[in-house]
Amino acid sequence: MRRTPSRRLLAAALLVASMLTPLAVTPAAAVHPAPGVDRYHGDDCPPGGLGPELTARLDKAIEDVRRQAGIPGIVAGLWMPGKGSYVRASGVADTVTRAPMTTDVFVRIGSETKTFTVTALLKLVDQGRIGLDDPISDYVDHVPNGENITLRQLAEMRSGLFPYTDDPDFQHDLLSDPQREFTPHEVLAYGFRHDNTFDPGTQFQYSNTNLVLLGLVVEKVSGRSLVDFIEQQVLRPARLRHTVFPVDAAIPDPHPRGYTDQTLTGEVADATDWNPSWAWAAGAMISDLHDLHRWARIVATGTLLSPQTQAERLRMLPTGHPGTSYGLGIFDSGGWIGHNGSIPGYETVTVYLPSRKATLVLMLNTDITYQGQEPSSLVARAITEIVTPDNVYDRPAPLQ
Repeated sequence: MRRTPSRRLLAAALLVASMLTPLAVTPAAAVHPAPGVDRYHGDDCPPGGLGPELTARLDKAIEDVRRQAGIPGIVAGLWMPGKGSYVRASGVADTVTRAPMTTDVFVRIGSETKTFTVTALLKLVDQGRIGLDDPISDYVDHVPNGENITLRQLAEMRSGLFPYTDDPDFQHDLLSDPQREFTPHEVLAYGFRHDNTFDPGTQFQYSNTNLVLLGLVVEKVSGRSLVDFIEQQVLRPARLRHTVFPVDAAIPDPHPRGYTDQTLTGEVADATDWNPSWAWAAGAMISDLHDLHRWARIVATGTLLSPQTQAERLRMLPTGHPGTSYGLGIFDSGGWIGHNGSIPGYETVTVYLPSRKATLVLMLNTDITYQGQEPSSLVARAITEIVTPDNVYDRPAPLQ
């Protein structure tokens, strides 16, 4: 999900960002499958794709959106149990060399990081070490109205805390020096200088401030860095070997170049090597198609959590935008459950449709909007209109 600055700032990633703590896992070279091995087969999807007619319709729909919206490259993965799968890369990974996009690339996943941070938080709930209705003031000092804001309200985006990415000074400081490394407390300070926007629990407002605070809670309660806790308690149990919480601006190979117009001048820039530390628990992570395919079902069905805690996560509340509701760091758009990500240079969508046990993953190497819409939402809508017309992914642009 993405919130914008003067024009639309760096959303979190759905949203976007990162403040790097020392990492237990450093970006490594890509792990390639052995010859003849289909990394993406699974979910009881018969081999051989979705058939020539449906495949051709999807090819055309994706290419039409790509050209119309000016998207350099797209990786799309769709898995439909009992029917088959569709995995395609189209366009280019680099607008200068014209190297083609491929399906084995790593990308920055922006706000999809929120699903990992909230899963880490909910692991602590299952361990009896925190309660969702604990006030944030029990864990982090100097949060405006912190004694009345609960961990649940932070994860639901209903805290009323001002989004630090909306602060003009933050926007200027970040865009003036995209290589700058921010700490969690530094970015929170930009938000805390503003009055809260509403009373806790009364409204929905997407805010990376909420997730940075939850990252600090995980660190304080666990006694470990957020990076280490997510690696040990989330990534390893989920067997996500190609997912990284970076400690600097590096991104594993192979990766596409990422393009953004979130710049001081509004001109398009290559944001591939921008430091994501400003987003940290809200949007700094990196992954690939293989891992996002696995993660979609895990996060939507609660494999790593108790049924009771997963039910809390999936208690969706209205966002004010028809067709989209939000739970604990996860949304429902037309029945598709998961999250999207948007960070300068990249956008992603990772969602699961329980009624069909279907999974959709998208990875794009741009976050430049088209007619006010995020490009990833345009692609997801085009695909779901074809394959699941009763469940169309149609997340509105204002939510990031």
